[in-house]
Amino acid sequence: MLKRLNKYISDSGYCSRREADALIDKGVVMVNGKVPELGTKIGDGDQVTVHGKEIKPVAEDKTDRVYIAYNKPVGITCTTERKVKGNIIDAIGYKQRIFPIGRLDKPSEGLILLTSDGDIVNKILRAENAHEKHYRVIVNRPVSDSFLHSMAKGVPILDTVTKPCKIKRAGKFGFDIILTQGLNRQIRRMCEYLGYDVTRLTRKRIMHIDLAGIKPGTYRHLSDSEMQEMNRALAGSSKTYQAAD
Repeated sequence: MLKRLNKYISDSGYCSRREADALIDKGVVMVNGKVPELGTKIGDGDQVTVHGKEIKPVAEDKTDRVYIAYNKPVGITCTTERKVKGNIIDAIGYKQRIFPIGRLDKPSEGLILLTSDGDIVNKILRAENAHEKHYRVIVNRPVSDSFLHSMAKGVPILDTVTKPCKIKRAGKFGFDIILTQGLNRQIRRMCEYLGYDVTRLTRKRIMHIDLAGIKPGTYRHLSDSEMQEMNRALAGSSKTYQAAD
């Protein structure tokens, strides 16, 4: 069966599909020793290299894929660029090549998923699939009822209005918020628009996966039951892509 070049690379665990597109555009991807044409598809007998390194095809049952949940501390940057000090790859030190699913800002902490499965990255990041992400947020002044109402209703940021979301007070200066979209620095921008500054932001849950049993700076592999539930949730994923937070 033929497979698109970017999907072949991402399925191998080398990087995400979006990153594969960037590598192809840079001309560092070769197919059978030649620069591939736009829309090239890969078959069983083709050899693919990136920066001269051969990319092996994915196992049919994906038993060679890695799926982990990491409790990111403040100060770690969610990038695969090893030249960036404090990058998440060096922080975890995993023996196999993995990459984060989405982002979590450097000043933020909490749950982020990493994998070697490029296909699942795209499915999770498609915002219209409405996958929940749960955050605990602490701000610089007491949380008012009007603030909670405005946040839940939607806030104008980045030339759009945020989708309605679930929100609940958590102490005098805090609240829990559940988002189903991932605009850049969304929670911080929403709070800033309403006159609040975020002093601490912790992601506690992504879909059905939470921080239980994961100390800051450590990770665990997703369980078989978690993967089964994830695959069920992603089964109807559409083809439209939108970057996550």
